[in-house]
Amino acid sequence: MTAGNPLSDRLDDDDYPAYTIGRAAEMLGTTPGFLRALGEARLITPLRSGGGHRRYSRYQLRIAARARELVDQGTPIEAACRIVILEDQLEEAQRINAAYRRAAAEGDDGDDRDDRDSGDGGSGAAG
Repeated sequence: MTAGNPLSDRLDDDDYPAYTIGRAAEMLGTTPGFLRALGEARLITPLRSGGGHRRYSRYQLRIAARARELVDQGTPIEAACRIVILEDQLEEAQRINAAYRRAAAEGDDGDDRDDRDSGDGGSGAAG
């Protein structure tokens, strides 16, 4: 076994376009037409092989699977694509936020409550 084997690295890469449209459709239990429709809706953009054939990554297949779940529940494909895009953006924002929080916690000596006054300023309602 060779460390840094390019083939092994590609197989572990979620973004490597390893699956043909037929294989991707088979894995998702759908049709190539459904995957083409997702491309037309700009949810996923498959890469093209040297011969011009569509190739999908594992990441794209996860996105397509989520869209299929929504469509199977009766959501129009355009709405399903928008929902999946928003879910993906939210997940990315949460990942970034968590990374910032970790970095802030590592740079802090423990007490991070000193940046603002936490008192209520006497603004309670009269009784």
